[in-house]
Formats: sequence, C-alpha cells, structure tokens
Amino acid sequence: MRTVVLFNKPFNVLSQFTDERHPGEARVTLSDYIGTTGVYPAGRLDRDSEGLLILTDSGPLQHKLTDPVNKVSKTYWAQVEGTANDELLQPLRDGIELKDGLTRPAKAQCMAAPDLWPRTPPIRTRKSVPTSWIELSIQEGRNRQVRRMCAAVGLPVLRLVRYRVGSWTLNGLNPGESRVIALS
Repeated sequence: MRTVVLFNKPFNVLSQFTDERHPGEARVTLSDYIGTTGVYPAGRLDRDSEGLLILTDSGPLQHKLTDPVNKVSKTYWAQVEGTANDELLQPLRDGIELKDGLTRPAKAQCMAAPDLWPRTPPIRTRKSVPTSWIELSIQEGRNRQVRRMCAAVGLPVLRLVRYRVGSWTLNGLNPGESRVIALS
C-alpha cells in the first residue's frame, strides 16, 4: 500500500520538512502542516508559489511524477503583470528558449480570474499596470520554469498557483489543508 498526500501549500512555506540552511530564521516548513510520517515531496514548489504539492512514501511514484521522461502534466494558474493574449502566449505553446535550453511546448491560454483564497501578504498592485490570468500546463519542472517562461514573453508573474499534477487537483483543499490517499 502506497500513501499519497495532496497538500495545498500556502505562500511562504518551504517545500521541505526542515530548514537546515537558515536554522535561526524559523521559516515555515512542511512539518508545520503535515502530520503523516514517512512521506516526501514529489517535486517542489518555490516558497513564493502556492498550490498542489504531492507527497508520497513511494519512490517509484515519486520518480514517475518528477522525471520529465514520464511527461506528467502540471497545470499552473498565473496572475501576470500586463494583458495576456494569444500572440504573447504563442511562444510558450511553441517552446521558448531559456538560459538552460528550449522548453517543451506548453499548453497556454488566457483565463478569467479563478475563485481563490486571498493571499497573505497580498500581491503588489499598480493602478497604471493591468493584470491578467493565464493557465499554463507543462510536462517538465525546471527551477522557477513557469515564472521564467512568462517573464520571457513580457508577462512577469505576480502570483503562481499549481492547480493540477497528473489527475490530482486542488479541488476541495484550502491553503494548509491536506488529504491522504492510500493507493494499492
């Protein structure tokens, strides 16, 4: 029996159980939220990103979810600075050159603002600069990839929420909540 934990990681929480790099800073980690023992994150979300984080006690499942060879799709909702449109998103669909190489083609589309919880602290806003939301699905997970892809097309990310990993979604999970699933 394998254990899977679906966790809605809040903003400003590290995707690890301990903070050995900054032991005196008392930064919030997974151990502040996850009581299930023996599970480890399958991938990660940056401290300033929110949303679905999968934890498991299964090495093979962890590998399946994180190795780009397996092409497990991850969907992100990004609030970006500027007005997104099909012309700006097309390079993301084609694959875009980043400093660490060409990305795989992504599914990218404009979307209405999702019904999300308020973020603490709130994102910065400028009255003279509009914001918009995009949905981006990728099959790899380079460091800060979604943020770098959006910045490359002139749409800096203000808020980033991972909505889906494979067939699992955030549905029914508030920030800081988790759901344990037993898989055979």
